[in-house]
Amino acid sequence: MATSGKKHARNTACVIPGGFTVLSLQFRSDSPAPHSVFVKEHKVRAEKTSGRPLDRTLFVQNVPSYCSEDVVRELFSRFGSVSSVELRDHPGSSEASEPKLSRFFRPAEKQGFKVGYIVFEKSSSIAAAKSHPHDVPLVVCTDQRPVKTGVQKWIQQYSQTFIHPDKLQLNVDAFMQDYDKHKEEEEERQRSEAEKQKEDEEGWVKVTRGHKGTKARPHSEAANHRTLQREMRKRRRKELMNFYTWQHRNTQKEHIAELRKKFEEDKQRIALMRAQRKFRPY
Repeated sequence: MATSGKKHARNTACVIPGGFTVLSLQFRSDSPAPHSVFVKEHKVRAEKTSGRPLDRTLFVQNVPSYCSEDVVRELFSRFGSVSSVELRDHPGSSEASEPKLSRFFRPAEKQGFKVGYIVFEKSSSIAAAKSHPHDVPLVVCTDQRPVKTGVQKWIQQYSQTFIHPDKLQLNVDAFMQDYDKHKEEEEERQRSEAEKQKEDEEGWVKVTRGHKGTKARPHSEAANHRTLQREMRKRRRKELMNFYTWQHRNTQKEHIAELRKKFEEDKQRIALMRAQRKFRPY
């Protein structure tokens, strides 16, 4: 009975503080030193994207550098069908909204331990992964699934740095088509927003009915600025200063009389200086 109890204790999952379950990895079945990864159900309240559904996503920490996304997919497929695998240097929000770049345009990956987000097709796969016994390791490299490391991996990475021009051209064309598509969608969105904010001559914003559930957009800063300038011009036109023609004529006469008076004063001052022989023009 005691032996049975010890065997049952060894076949249970290892849960550490923080809610992480410890899974054991071995590079080969005969490797003496296992590696531990920590898995936990992904639950982030702020993130509600379809790329990481909360009930089918497993968060993995301490993923070694020799485990690529394909290797991780194969390792965790024993718990159920895997929809997608995403490896990152640090935990963060999903990048599903951004266009996925080709390997020719992605920066060089940093070597080191990573974190991963594994999305299963069924939510029951999360419970199966969390209940996996700690003393039953997941083998990375097998005869059916060889994984290159060391010099062989460096040679493979070096050979992949040589880019075939035809493949590069195909990737460039696909990237530009995707870019043009995003630009057209952005212009269409801006055009639709501009149509919703049609202005009349008095500066009022015409609010049109949008889709169900959308709120009416407030006045833009540009529209408010144009309305303010229009009101200031109206206010200046309504001022009574020089409004009538005879007022404008009298103002001009007064200005001319003032100029003539100054001219006569200057002539008298110059005549006085000549009489006193103090006038030195040069």
